Amino acid sequence: MFDAFTRVVSQADARGEFLSTSQIDALSAMVAESNKRMDSVNRITSNASSIVADAARALFAEQPQLINPGGNAYTSRRMAACLRDMEIILRYITYSIFSGDASILEDRCLNGLRETYLALGTPGSSVATGVQKMKDASLAIVNDPTGITSGDCAAIAAEIAGYFDRAAASVA
Repeated sequence: MFDAFTRVVSQADARGEFLSTSQIDALSAMVAESNKRMDSVNRITSNASSIVADAARALFAEQPQLINPGGNAYTSRRMAACLRDMEIILRYITYSIFSGDASILEDRCLNGLRETYLALGTPGSSVATGVQKMKDASLAIVNDPTGITSGDCAAIAAEIAGYFDRAAASVA
């Protein structure tokens, strides 16, 4: 896993080039927005339990077959596994937000996840729906202007949405 700075330097080094003005400008913008990034991670982390629980509750309300006998979240053990997986995905998304890099999400969380769910008979589309519900809740928290670094949060919100979309697409 590389943070955004290490990734840019590593790529420039591999090409034997100096950092370009556009790369430096992009990293400068990331630094300028760092308080929003940290506020966003802090807010999502502080509300992780409710984000996961509310997303699961909404998912099971929409897809009750998942919690009915024979469903993939039927029995408390399977339900706990479902909630654990949602929490793990959310945790790795916060790592990506903090570092500004999706590689940790890809490498340590999403790589092989679809295959695992297929082997277990878990409907990937349901997992993707749960991830989208976590995305909606997380973005609502991040975009709440109360007690957060003032300014436009559109760029960080779009980045965050991209991480959730990437996770949902990888399991669907």
